[in-house]
Amino acid sequence: MSSEVSKKVSLGTCFSVASVWFGSHAGGGFASGNQATQYFVQYGWYAPIMAFLAMVVLGLVLRQVMIMANTTGYTSYKEVFAHLYAPYTKLEILFEIYYFIIVICAVSACVAGAGELLKDYGIPYGVGVVIIGVITLILVMFGAGLVSKASSVLSIIILIAIGIIYISGIVGRTEQIGQVYAAMESNHLGTAIWKIFVYAGFQCVVVPAIIGTSQVLNNKKACSKAAFIGILMNGIALGLSCIMLLGWYNTGADSYLATGNTAVPTLYVAKQLGVAALPICYSIALCMCFVSTAVTSVYGLIPRFQKSIKALGNMNPKVSSLIIAAIAIIVSMSFSMVGLTNIIKYGYNYCGIFGVFIIVIPFLAVGTKKNNAFLKEHPEYIGE
Repeated sequence: MSSEVSKKVSLGTCFSVASVWFGSHAGGGFASGNQATQYFVQYGWYAPIMAFLAMVVLGLVLRQVMIMANTTGYTSYKEVFAHLYAPYTKLEILFEIYYFIIVICAVSACVAGAGELLKDYGIPYGVGVVIIGVITLILVMFGAGLVSKASSVLSIIILIAIGIIYISGIVGRTEQIGQVYAAMESNHLGTAIWKIFVYAGFQCVVVPAIIGTSQVLNNKKACSKAAFIGILMNGIALGLSCIMLLGWYNTGADSYLATGNTAVPTLYVAKQLGVAALPICYSIALCMCFVSTAVTSVYGLIPRFQKSIKALGNMNPKVSSLIIAAIAIIVSMSFSMVGLTNIIKYGYNYCGIFGVFIIVIPFLAVGTKKNNAFLKEHPEYIGE
């Protein structure tokens, strides 16, 4: 047994890997409340249970991803997926397709979300989309490094803001939440169960980041701890948001469904809490969070296309970067015109369905089998 494999991994290291998953999940789509509404809250009282189960499914998938990456030593998603799909070659391209589509959906959702926020302050939606698109392009070309460094601070600010909103929103609507659970009304249980897997499917966009950061875990038990911590962090946060939103979704004339505030429901709730500064701080932080995610996502596409398209690779790097970024942003702006709700409802949904069949099922079935076979032959990777 090598010292690297046998070395016990600290709980702090496992927590840091789980935090990468949480940071990816707790972005603008999560903070807006739109995702939770579309995939869980609209189906009734069991929304928090659905949300937690979605994170359990995703956690089980990521556990197998981490084990496979560590036992094989592979550090890129192409290598990991090639190993997963072996002996069938070239199937790893399926994840590449999935990844590119969902990144475009994510950028479109960010542009649309920021446009919705600006619309709330009197700027026409189309104009807001153009403004955010131009800002994103400028930052991709000249300030991507600064945005990347600031993204963790923005995430902390938005988490503090939504934490206050969630707790205050629950405390202020305990009677309405109680009525929801007293009535126990539900909608389309079969569809609701399917949405658990679809949500996990499009959240698999975090797989490349998990592969890159989980190399420090070294063994199966450490991977299991990281997955467990991640399930708790993401499941509790998402479940808490669902409980709060249930109290405001369809519970009277002042609910966000009745008033038509379904695009960014968390902002609507913040405005009802009686703290003037809260919705302003939340709006600024969320808008910056949207822009940050859009910038880092578009910036991440540049080296991929520069390497894969020969004509771009032969150009001046700055020119090719501008072309790739401009095309990605224009496409995202075009998609954003359908609105944040439709992007999440349809774009994420179809990406999630694709993800179920090319990531979730393969890792839970084939990935588990291959990992167990390897661990049986190499028990030193099980860990302490």
